Amino acid sequence: MNVPENLFTSSVRGELNQRAPLADRLRPITLEDVVGQEHLLGPQSPLRALIEADRMSSVIFWGPPGTGKTSVARLIAKFTSKTFEQLSAVSATVKDVREVIAQAEQRLGEYGQGTILFLDEVHRFNKAQQDTLLSAVETGLVTLIGATTENPYFEVNAPLLSRSTLFRLEPLSFENLFELLHRGLIHEGATATDEALNHLASTAEGDGRQCLTSLEVAITIIKAKAGDGPPVVTLEDAESAIGTQALQYGRGEHYDTISAFIKSIRGSDPDAGLYWLSRMIDAGEDARFIARRLVILASEDVGMADSRALLVADAAARAVEFVGFPEAQLNLAHAVIYLANAPKSNSVTKAIFAALDDARSTRGDVPKHLRDSHYSGASGLGHGEGYKYPHEFPNGWTEQQYRPDKIEAHRYYEPTDHGEEALVELHIKNNDKPEPKRQKK
Repeated sequence: MNVPENLFTSSVRGELNQRAPLADRLRPITLEDVVGQEHLLGPQSPLRALIEADRMSSVIFWGPPGTGKTSVARLIAKFTSKTFEQLSAVSATVKDVREVIAQAEQRLGEYGQGTILFLDEVHRFNKAQQDTLLSAVETGLVTLIGATTENPYFEVNAPLLSRSTLFRLEPLSFENLFELLHRGLIHEGATATDEALNHLASTAEGDGRQCLTSLEVAITIIKAKAGDGPPVVTLEDAESAIGTQALQYGRGEHYDTISAFIKSIRGSDPDAGLYWLSRMIDAGEDARFIARRLVILASEDVGMADSRALLVADAAARAVEFVGFPEAQLNLAHAVIYLANAPKSNSVTKAIFAALDDARSTRGDVPKHLRDSHYSGASGLGHGEGYKYPHEFPNGWTEQQYRPDKIEAHRYYEPTDHGEEALVELHIKNNDKPEPKRQKK
């Protein structure tokens, strides 16, 4: 039964609202209020159309923290004529889920009203807990909206995932975060310097909630120090709120420095690589960003000339997460020295881009002898006919066509004579395997 709200309860509600985190107080009220995710919620986008038509089927929202999964789910509650139930997999039990399903069944039978269940952190449910949802989702008794920061292909049961549409939410862009910060300043009656806003947006890593929380902490710090008067957030306040030194260079120099870093390693100069690494460390650059660039470089610029380079770069990236700073700077330096001294080859880069060009421009049929022949009726279609099983031939290889006719003669991978890659062509010849035909220029 709904109890009429009196002056006291209204006052309490207002006080609680003021105590709510800034990110909660700024949650979007309409679809137009959502910052970012234009690919899902922009005009004529599929998800927006489903929401506005109240035709939602079961979905999984997958994305990093602070990208708007919960906000979008709550907006769906405003559009739907169904009852909206919310549970968190962190605290909910199988009993809680079964109660929601039982209520949904009763509601549908008595009033003809459907039920939407928003299950936050769905990956926290184990297999047995997820299985309790299967029947209700399959029959349409409950429309599930699951939210997860983890890859649902690994964390959500395949039967449940197959009955849901997957929507990927992307990290918020620098411009998106700037927009959120401006909204937060207006809401709090505050202003900020450009340096402070740059720092808050740069360190949030696409997480809108973290960005607003940092702004709220900065404003609170100012109010505690200055008392009355509109707060003005400075770079020092932003640094204090995050507990991280601001980058000692602007966005332009950030890109110039990482460019010099990559080019120094590509140019096999370990001392230059270490110098630019040190510049970035001293400026407070995100160590994970540096590690990601090294992992890319290991395949882009070293590649097949020394395949161990990728293992070294990946190990350094993992050490950044496992060890943390400042100790992990040793692991990054280790990777820089190894990658700079490694032989270089960009054959992997050239090969994948050449293959992508063909894949995008040519949609040839899969040759019949390569098609799946394991299902009933496949043999009647000629699938698998003429396929040569390589293990039945000397050296485990035999001449055979593996691509559509139009691009069969195109060669993407061109081994260099650098480092271990020089052995690739030799290995081909020693196995008496005919050298692949080169693409005509």
